[in-house]
Amino acid sequence: MLEARYGVAPTDYVTAAGVRLHFTDTGPRAAPPVIMLHGFGSSLQTFDAWVPALARDHRVIAYDQPGFGLTGADPSGDYSDERNMLVLGALMDKLGIARASLIGHSMGGKLAWQFAATHPARVDKLVLISPDGFASAGFEYNQAPDIPLLLRALPYTMPRFLFRQTLAPAFGDPAKLSAPVAERYFDMMLAPGVRRAIVVKTGQTILRDPLPLLRSIQAPVLLIWGDKDRMIPITNAADYSGALPNATLKTLEGVGHVVQEESPVAGLVDIEAFLKTP
Repeated sequence: MLEARYGVAPTDYVTAAGVRLHFTDTGPRAAPPVIMLHGFGSSLQTFDAWVPALARDHRVIAYDQPGFGLTGADPSGDYSDERNMLVLGALMDKLGIARASLIGHSMGGKLAWQFAATHPARVDKLVLISPDGFASAGFEYNQAPDIPLLLRALPYTMPRFLFRQTLAPAFGDPAKLSAPVAERYFDMMLAPGVRRAIVVKTGQTILRDPLPLLRSIQAPVLLIWGDKDRMIPITNAADYSGALPNATLKTLEGVGHVVQEESPVAGLVDIEAFLKTP
């Protein structure tokens, strides 16, 4: 049922590194490629407001990362950063993309900058939207996090009213969380294997000190942050700006964690200008 609703054209499936990935591939095939990487608990539809505009001048690929959306669980059971980078590289190989710009949100932002640091020849530019990566309460360096009891229960129960309450703080103005968007996030949690994969992935998320990798990145970077972000606070922007050799920060006033859904026009203006800069 979910595939019939969310997996219709132009979405498709491709197997890369042993995972059946749900993805979209739009725009001119000869245009500079851009790959979009969603955040934790999300799916490729989070970028729907940006794809048509970006696809005028770029080949735009978005995909549901392993453990999320219609991609679902990774058969390997491995959701480590190394595995996620392997899948990204394998997808690029499968689609014949040697080098691309990466747009990553939150968890996807972390994947983007890690890939840029470890595979510099494959990355042109980076757009990082409230990227994850620095330690915070409950997520210390070099240790597996404690999985909250509520999250452990996720595979067995997920009340709709409670789900919306946990999603609303991602918006600077919770009133901007529309019913269709909340329904889509809820639906994607119901995709086969996703809730159990989220629990497993959380337990496998071990943060490493990001500074050595960040300082090695030579690609131009655009940082976008909402000043009302309650998921990854804007104070982290200073950490990234100080570590990245070639970064520009754009702060969006009154916006929360999901810039691409709460304030897509404001974010898109800066991204389009950045990608067009030689």
